[in-house]
Order: sequence, then C-alpha cells, then structure tokens
Amino acid sequence: METRSSNSLEKAEPSRGRGNKLGSMLPKIEPFVPKRDHNPRELRSWAKRTGFVSHLSGETGTASSTGFHAERGGRDQRAGGSSPKIEIDPVLGRTKPNRGIEIEADSGSRSGSGSGQGRRAVPDENGNGLGDKVDEREAGLNGNAKGIGNGNLHVVENGNGNGVPGVTPVISEQKHGEGKGERDVEVGMYPGGEQQGHGGWSGHHPGMKVGLRDNPGFGALIYYGLQHFLSLAGSLIFIPLVMVPAMGGTDKDTATVISTMLLVSGITTILHSYFGTRLPLVQGSSFIYLAPALVIINARDYRNLTEHKFRHIMRELQGAIIIGSVFQSILGFSGLMSLLLRLINPVVVAPTVAAVGLAFFSYGFPRAGSCVEVSVPLILLVLICTLYLRGISIFGHRFFRIYAVPLSVMITWIYAFFLTTGGAYDYKGCSPDIPSSNILVDECKKHAYTMKHCRTDVSNAWRNAAWVRIPYPLQWGVPIFHFRTSLIMIIVSLVASVDSVGTYHSASLLVSSKPPTPAVVSRGIALEGFCSMLAGLWGSGTGSTTLTENTHTINITKMASRRAVVFGALFLILFSFVAKVGAILASIPLSLAASILCFMWALVVALGLSTLQYTQTTSFRNITIVGVSLFLGLSIPAYFQQYQPESSLILPSYFVPYAAASDGPVRTGNKQLDFTINALMSMSMVVTLLVAFVLDNTVPGSQQERGVYIWSRAEDVSMDPSSQADYSLPGKFASPCSSRCLRA
Repeated sequence: METRSSNSLEKAEPSRGRGNKLGSMLPKIEPFVPKRDHNPRELRSWAKRTGFVSHLSGETGTASSTGFHAERGGRDQRAGGSSPKIEIDPVLGRTKPNRGIEIEADSGSRSGSGSGQGRRAVPDENGNGLGDKVDEREAGLNGNAKGIGNGNLHVVENGNGNGVPGVTPVISEQKHGEGKGERDVEVGMYPGGEQQGHGGWSGHHPGMKVGLRDNPGFGALIYYGLQHFLSLAGSLIFIPLVMVPAMGGTDKDTATVISTMLLVSGITTILHSYFGTRLPLVQGSSFIYLAPALVIINARDYRNLTEHKFRHIMRELQGAIIIGSVFQSILGFSGLMSLLLRLINPVVVAPTVAAVGLAFFSYGFPRAGSCVEVSVPLILLVLICTLYLRGISIFGHRFFRIYAVPLSVMITWIYAFFLTTGGAYDYKGCSPDIPSSNILVDECKKHAYTMKHCRTDVSNAWRNAAWVRIPYPLQWGVPIFHFRTSLIMIIVSLVASVDSVGTYHSASLLVSSKPPTPAVVSRGIALEGFCSMLAGLWGSGTGSTTLTENTHTINITKMASRRAVVFGALFLILFSFVAKVGAILASIPLSLAASILCFMWALVVALGLSTLQYTQTTSFRNITIVGVSLFLGLSIPAYFQQYQPESSLILPSYFVPYAAASDGPVRTGNKQLDFTINALMSMSMVVTLLVAFVLDNTVPGSQQERGVYIWSRAEDVSMDPSSQADYSLPGKFASPCSSRCLRA
C-alpha cells in the first residue's frame, strides 16, 4: 500500500466508493496545508477557528471530551484498508499546556482484514510511551454529518449534533517503512501517563498530586485523609464553642456537641462521597446555619429560661433543621433544583457566600478582644503561616499553608497555658466558682471576665468526660416543631443550596474533566437535605452542608481522592466515640476560638468573591449588582437590628444584632409571622441572596458577561467514560438508573 502525499490526497479520485459518498456530503472548504516547520500554537488557533475548542466549563482551553470520527477522503474500506476513524478519549484537565505536535509521513502496509486492530502508544512530553493507547476500531459515521476538512482529514460531528469540545491533540504519523498506510491521530494524556485500572481514564487532574479516582495506597490514604480534615479543623469544631455557651450549656454539653458534630460530619461525608455528587467534598456544620441558630437562641422566649435552657433550645433547633432538610431533599429529588440552576449564577453566588462571612463582624473581634494578649498573636500567626510562609516546603509539602489553622491554634494555646500557669490571670483572691452575676466585690467583677476568657483551665470538661461515649439520635429529647423557626430554616436551606452549587462547580473544575450534570447537582442537594436531617436527629445544633472552604483545601493540598476523604471521615467517626477528644476541644478558650473564626469568616468572604472569576469582572453590570447586593445585605439588616431597646440591656453587645426577630419593625398582627419576617430580614445572607437573585435575572446581560454556569449534558457524559466514573453511582446502585440518574 503506497504512501500518498497531501497533494495526491487533494486529487483523490471521486470514484472511490465510500469516500465519494462522504465527499458529496461535506461542504467544500479550502484545504489546510500543514507546514513542516509549523508552530503548535498555529494549529491550536486553527482548531479554535473551526470550533474544536469549547468553553464548556467557562474557561478557554477547558478540555472536555466526546468521541469524534475522522475519515480520510478517497479511502475505501473495501479496497483492503480500514477507515482511519479516530476515537478521542477524554482528556482530563482544565488547562493543558501546549506540546510539540509531530506530524510524520505514514507508509507501509497493514493487514487487509479491515478490523482496525492496530494500537500505538502515545508519547508523553518526555518521549516516554504512555500506557493508554488509541484504539482504531471501526466506529461508523453517524447521521447528520458535518464536515470540517483540511484536505487530508475529514472530521465529522456525531449524530446528536453536538459540537466537538476542545482537546489538545498530539498528531503523529508513523515513520516510513513501519507498515501503516493511514494517518493516526492520537491524543496525549497527562505527563506520566497514569492509567486507571478499572477501564476509564485516570482521574488524575493536572496539578493534583492525587486524582479523584486514584488509590495511592493504604498509608497515603490515611495521611491525605487526616491532612484534609485537619486543614478544615476551624470549620468543623469551632461552631459549638460559639453556640453552646450562648444556649446556656455547660462544658460537658459543649464536649458532647463537638463529638456529635464529628460523628455527623464523618457519616455525611461518606454518604456524599458515594451517593452525592461523588466529588471529594467534606460535609459538616456550616456557618450558614450559625446565624439563624443565634437568632433562635436570642429570641425573647428563651431569655428568661434558667432550667434546662440548653436542652429546650437544642430541641427547638432540631425540629427547625429537620423541616428545612425535608424541603431541601424535596428540592433535589423532585427535579426543581435542575430548574433553579438556570437562575443561579456566579453573580448570585458570590455576594451571597461573602455575606455569610460578613454577617459575623459584630461577633468576631468584639469577642476575641476580651483577651487581646491571646487573640492578636493568634490572628497574626495564622496570617504569617498562610501568607508569608506559604512558599516554604518541608519534605515536599507546603506545611505552613496546609496546617495553618491547627498549627497556629496549638502554638497559641501552649502560649496561653504558660500565661495561665505563670500567674498572668490569677484570681487575686476571687473564687472562680461564683457566677459573675453574683460577684459582690468590684475588683473581682472587673477581673472575672478576663479570667473566664483567657485562662486555659476554666473548662472542667476533661475532668468530667468519660473515655468512651457514642452520640445517639434524640440524645437531647424529642424535637420541637414551631412554624416560625421551621420557616426560617426552610429559607436558610435554600441559601445553603445556592452555596453548594457554587462549591460543586468550583470543585469540579479543580478535580474533574467537566462539571456535573444538573441531575448530579440535584442528587447532591437532595443528599445534603438527608444529611441535614441526620444532623437534626442527632442534635448537632446546625444543619449539614458542603463546606465552602473545601475548595480552598483541595487547591492547597492538591489532594482530590474521594477515597482519602472517606478514610479521613472514618477517623472522624472514631474520634467522636472518644469523649475525651471532644472534651479537649471544648476546653479551648473562647477568645482563642473567636480569633480563629475571624480568619475563617474572612476566608469565606474571600472564597465567595473569588467566584466572580467566572464572570466578566470589569462589567459595570456585574460590579453594580454585587456592590448593591452586599451593601443592602448589610444595611437592611442593620435597620431591623436597631429595634431592640430591651435586648441591648440584657444581651451582650455581640448578640444584639441577632435579637431583632423579637423586636423588629414588622407588625402584621401574627406573632409567628412577625418573628419569621424580622428574623429573615435581619440576616445578611438572606437579604443579599434576594437582591442579587432578582437583579441578576432581570438586568439584561450576555451569558459570557454573567458567567453563567454551564453544566454538562447527560448525552455528553454518557459518551465520556471518565465523567461517568466521576459522577455515576457506585456498583449496583448505578445499574437501575444509569440512564436516568444523569439525565438533566
């Protein structure tokens, strides 16, 4: 079989059977004449002009994959050669560096069976052969073909009319004399050429140490799992340190709630890894639920409770969380979330998530300032680790950047311990067992506040806690269901869903080949609702949702294995059974906890605003919407919070903004409805979401300007084995709904 040059191919005889038929279908396009000393960037530019580069995930160069077929004109399969069809398997990765593209003459002979069984390894950037190879099997041409030709190669769309997403191909021909009569087009994979053992492409995304579906080994799974959860320690354990004392709970209650949160977080993370979106996302107590919890805690009905105040408020929170979680599950399982996704875009998500962190500015440093000699060094230490020492690598790991929060807390806690034992916070003749309200000596009154917030031995949880205790459902009693609190949690669960949508999209760009389908997002939201129901039954005080900080953790740890997240969750469950662990965490001084939360809330604000990277950030439309949403989201709640003359005399200053539900300006005659409206309008995240949602969906703007989230289509995912392995349910759970679960 003789080798033909590009010129001879242009003059191929039209009488050649199938090639003639295909040539009649294709439009006449000026041929692309390749240069021998070409630049790969020029080929990529040609690919852009001809529609090969898609913007499926919102970024130029984002690689998504569907198979496409290429057939060389004038080549008849019946003449003894197989049609050089090309099956381009998924190229995982968001941005792929340009590689040298080698185009060489292909000559020689091939078996005339027409089976197309030839396989050839694809060279990586170092010239090594990769394990994954392109299989040149006969795939056939689908209907409604549309040709894009360069004189040598006819590329055909598949039958569903989808455009060919962008890939970065490595095109190579075998050298003369190697026995090939046709041109082979093969797709380069990642450097190193990882191969997934179960049949799909490797889930190893460029830039990630461990890919989504990688199994680095038992020891590495333990290490990476613990690493992942340690970096999220601030989000997982510090919320009870704020809530339980405000509810009138004891140190033992705080330790129990912390253990419960560890257990619920471990269980829900495992459930989400197997039955949710299957992205390596940690589920836990979110700051989204903290603001409504503080609103309910500071309601007028609970201010005068003295006996069993903690249990009564906890049961009220449990009932509200269960009702809100049922609404969230219905939102996901019914398919309403798929419709809502069309209205949720980065311009809505960014200010809403940012408002979640900004809502606690009145609590942050006012609470941390109760002991500035501990709080200020902690804040500075966290900033130094995350910003100034972030580039320092220890044994190949960015130690200070990954473990900034637990490392800073440990160092500052030891420092506070030395201050306590050194006599800096001596009681000076005052009894630590007398409540502050009963202290008669003025000198003791002035010193009592500092003693309570600065000393490291104030908590007695360690002395009273048992070694082993298993948190169990309904441990605080039967939940209490009220209309007003239930309606608040329903709206808050909607805010949590909006937050999760942005997190799903950001995480998918980091670790997967393409974003999930709307059906997968709906499945994740539905499972989050079920997980919040578990949190309500166990009594953790807050609902369970995807932690926004998780995307930051994935980015800095470069660990995206869902197996590692599951291993870490198992350790979390194990620690929850050891009551002493919760007791140790409960003994963290309040000022130290408030200090680290100042950093965590600021990080939530930054992560929320970073979502704007998917939009045109210089657009006046977007700038105005985000600015107005944030300003009104802070200003309108401030208006509602000023109607509380009684609260300002009873509550601490940092809890006054959360007491507006009982004393707000809305007076409809229905106390339940008044409480609900005043509570919702006093929460920044609710007002911000409402303003941003209305403005973004009514003010004209192009999809590119708005940065509209583009989710994968079910038919694209079904043709991409990599995406199926990323998002499809495991094992037998995927079989009954393999075609239904991924359908938008």
